[in-house]
Amino acid sequence: MATRSLNKVMLIGNVTRDPEMRYTASGTPVATFGLATNRYWKDKNGEKQESTQFHNLVAWDKMGEISNQIVTKGAKIYVEGELVTRSWEGDDGVTRYKTEIRINEMILLSSKNDFSSSSQSTDDDVFDDNDKQKKKSEKKDADPEDEAMPEDPDESEPDDIDDSEDPTDDELPF
Repeated sequence: MATRSLNKVMLIGNVTRDPEMRYTASGTPVATFGLATNRYWKDKNGEKQESTQFHNLVAWDKMGEISNQIVTKGAKIYVEGELVTRSWEGDDGVTRYKTEIRINEMILLSSKNDFSSSSQSTDDDVFDDNDKQKKKSEKKDADPEDEAMPEDPDESEPDDIDDSEDPTDDELPF
């Protein structure tokens, strides 16, 4: 009997910093940016509580280029992806680890300046890692065998990205 596993992340949150676009030594585009998600609950005294989590997102290839073009700090987005932990040795010889979310699909729910009550996305705001904007009609008619498989990002990790500087060390709003 085959055992299966699942590595899938789905988040809706606000972008904490504009995407930073970099390129691997082979020229593959990589965009990194942050996302904040909030959780609300009432404590035993009935008082409203809030907790915020900050997530590091990575978008490869065309998804990286699209993210760099349309995503801005403050925008509300939906992302689907997978958890990826990478490691590297720092200048001090200590092995460091960083867990990120590699984006496979993204929907722009609102821009930073969209304060209207209708923050619903349109079909034109749906992006996936197969490089193209999707429309529902295209999703229904698409033959999965016709779609080209994207290059595995693990095969071309960003050699020219300096992992010793943690991009999450920027000033946080709290």
